Amino acid sequence: MTFVKNKNIVFTLFVGIVAIILAMIPTRFENPSLTENILYEEGEIVATDDSQLHSISVVTIGTQKLKVKIASGKFSGEIFDAENILNGQKNIDKVFSVGDKALIVLSLSKQTGNVLTVKAQDFYRTNAEIFLIVVFVVALIALAGFTGLKAVLSFIFTALCFWKLLLPMYLSGQNPLIVGISITFLTAMVVILLVSGVSKKGITAMCGCFCGIAFTALISVVAGSWFKIPATVQDYSEALIYSGFQLDFSNIFIASVFISASGALMDVCTDIAAALDELHERLPHLSSAELIKSGFRIARPVIGSMTTTLLFAYSGSFMFAFMAFMAKGMPFVCIMNSNFISAEFLHTMVGSLGLVLSAPLTAVVGGLIYGKKA
Repeated sequence: MTFVKNKNIVFTLFVGIVAIILAMIPTRFENPSLTENILYEEGEIVATDDSQLHSISVVTIGTQKLKVKIASGKFSGEIFDAENILNGQKNIDKVFSVGDKALIVLSLSKQTGNVLTVKAQDFYRTNAEIFLIVVFVVALIALAGFTGLKAVLSFIFTALCFWKLLLPMYLSGQNPLIVGISITFLTAMVVILLVSGVSKKGITAMCGCFCGIAFTALISVVAGSWFKIPATVQDYSEALIYSGFQLDFSNIFIASVFISASGALMDVCTDIAAALDELHERLPHLSSAELIKSGFRIARPVIGSMTTTLLFAYSGSFMFAFMAFMAKGMPFVCIMNSNFISAEFLHTMVGSLGLVLSAPLTAVVGGLIYGKKA
């Protein structure tokens, strides 16, 4: 028991060191010009002038004049005149009110260092984001102890793998399917072994999850070719094209399908592995065949609930699209064949199919690992 505990501690420390190294590695897509003679500071709106704003139908265009008080950096406490330009795009435009916290962009003179222009770029949300992160970490550690700490580390490690490895590799033009499944395998292995431990339970969950991810990736490729969904259906894909990136957008979209489903697969495989571990602990005499049967019984309700969970998880992203189509009175067949809805349908169904297979496979692996041969 002590040996297993020591292994888990060593593995946790190793992942922590790797996470620190990942955090220090540059993405190679940093743009120094965005911070050269430009400051991004927190500010507060102290006065507004909306006289130059004009409403046309449901959109507002024009320039909102502001007075902002800088709350961070070397200009903290100073008040500047700023502008907020509205282009009639409701998804990116914002109208500030007195008292709002804003992200202020200060352009400085290269010679004197004085402020040349001031722009209110967006609402300042960093403090709220940090607060939520702190609450999340404190709650997780308070309720789950050392396991909660490992869960926090797995969260950080996964985020760093996506930011420092997955996205830069995509932008470098490397094969999205190979990169996607490799990073997914890596993060799944680390997350499962951190949470479940370097033990039979962890290996059971990891093997089942790997099988599920591989199957989901295969279905994603096959179904993606059937659906013929343009890769530009995803937000900001066109922005990348206009920026000059020649990428394999279709395979990036397909990779996003099985990457999105991998979290639910890890959850299901970990649950079934934990149940089999507890069952073996209580009834160590059970054979492999008996444990596999029990694992299948455990898997059935898990599959039933998790497939619905995926529907809930993905439905939020296309709720407004459904409402827009319904408001226009479009026939259901037209709705289901639109690019956006078809893409979300593909996400949901492929993830569900992955769950259907990964759960019983985890039961089989767990039965073979834990059970005694009859």
